[in-house]
Amino acid sequence: MKHKINYLGFLSLLALIAILGWQTENKGLYGFFGFAYYVRYFWIIPDEFFRLNIQKAATFAFMSEMILLVPFMFVCTFIYGVGKAVPISFALSFAATILAFTTALIFFEWGERKGAEND
Repeated sequence: MKHKINYLGFLSLLALIAILGWQTENKGLYGFFGFAYYVRYFWIIPDEFFRLNIQKAATFAFMSEMILLVPFMFVCTFIYGVGKAVPISFALSFAATILAFTTALIFFEWGERKGAEND
């Protein structure tokens, strides 16, 4: 029997970057501990419906990044100036994208679990 690997669990490896924050005393890297949430996906067998939920969540996250990048650019230009606006706005849009993906995936899984309980 072939064991299928859920590749979404490998996102949890990004939580190791937070250890660098501890070693270098860079508190900005502690946010990577949030990726430890994805460890749970190593034990979920990916079926077609799970992949559809991943696709829907990724599409939502991509569109949210495309929509939020321009407003973040304008706001960061006024707050931080032109020199720092680009890296800060890209970092903010990346963080918003990860948050949107995770939230959408939790929402879709919750809906799937709720539907399974009603049957």
